[in-house]
Amino acid sequence: MRALLVCSTALLAVLLAASPKVASAQMKLSPKATAPGGVETRYFTSIDGLMDGNADVILKETRQGKTVTAAVLDVCYPIAKNSDRKDRFVVNLQVAGQTLTGTTQSISEKAPVSVKLLRKQSGDFFEFRGQISIGQAVTEVTSPDNSDLSEKEFLDNQTSDDGITAQPKDFTDVSPEAIAVKVKLDAATDFLKSLKGQDVEVTLASLNVGCDALRAGEQTINMSVDPERAGALLAKFKAMQGVTAAGWTAGMTEMDRTIRFAAADWREGDKINRNKLATAVSNVLSRTLAAKPVSQSFNSATGKLKLVFKRPNQDFPALELTDTIEVTGLVSPDKPGTTDKLMLWIGSPATTTADESSGAKLNLSDDASVDEEGDQPDDNGSIEALARELRGQRWDADKSVWK
Repeated sequence: MRALLVCSTALLAVLLAASPKVASAQMKLSPKATAPGGVETRYFTSIDGLMDGNADVILKETRQGKTVTAAVLDVCYPIAKNSDRKDRFVVNLQVAGQTLTGTTQSISEKAPVSVKLLRKQSGDFFEFRGQISIGQAVTEVTSPDNSDLSEKEFLDNQTSDDGITAQPKDFTDVSPEAIAVKVKLDAATDFLKSLKGQDVEVTLASLNVGCDALRAGEQTINMSVDPERAGALLAKFKAMQGVTAAGWTAGMTEMDRTIRFAAADWREGDKINRNKLATAVSNVLSRTLAAKPVSQSFNSATGKLKLVFKRPNQDFPALELTDTIEVTGLVSPDKPGTTDKLMLWIGSPATTTADESSGAKLNLSDDASVDEEGDQPDDNGSIEALARELRGQRWDADKSVWK
């Protein structure tokens, strides 16, 4: 059985809506139909040889008993070699003997498309050979050993989760700074332009309109914002033209490095006293990392905390090298809306070493990386120390509760 490419649920609606012409000649098939003379829909979700294997292909066939009466080909592909931009065409194919033919134009670039495929069956497998032309580019198709899917099997292989939670009960499954908006493709450009000049970071990868988005007609745009402004921004986005969903999603926080604690001592009115909290965190980390605090700052767009420390490097003391340690953090309410608890996430420390001594400097390069086991740098019990200082709780992953 060939590996199957998973496509969005919106594809089914597109294919079902298509109304291909019924050719007078019909194609003989194996006796896979559910009942003699009954109408059945079958799908092929992989055809090799298109765009160097980078095309996402769906061929839908409508069968009357043992014969094919109609076919629709949906192809999503890069607009150019090594490009992340995608285009797509959907063509109704005419059936003439073992030949499938049709013409159309691509949806985005409006390029002319011509399809001619020869389809042969051997037992339960099917072979496709022929040509697909898009503009001036001609692709030779040679794809043996294809197996088909029933409509139920096709539906079972669909994915529709956009990762957006509109109203999370708390920030244990989604991250407080990470929000996402699903917007119709024809409104996406205006939506993105409206973000210019705002304190919002847009995830670059979410600007790529992939095959799922082209088929669904909607694009999911991921952003990072200050957790204290996230709720108000989402309310604003939901009212914008073309937006069909908005909410929180996965982001930077990891529950095993997160602490929940009472908010009362760290608020000024309805705002978090970030500088007070950052100073307390810096003092604790200074002890656990055996390093001197250098600076602390908050990102105005994302609310991300950045702490910098320095300490003498102990690998070769006579060289008087210096370790610079950066620690990223995030403080937020523990859930959307009103709450008397805060959450603090602290990332793993990142250390760089340089010669900061007076006089001539030793130039250093650091090729070290996280090992194959994925071990993170040792923070010398920093999370436990912070939990004690803040009289906070840690997350119990086994029981999914704070402890």
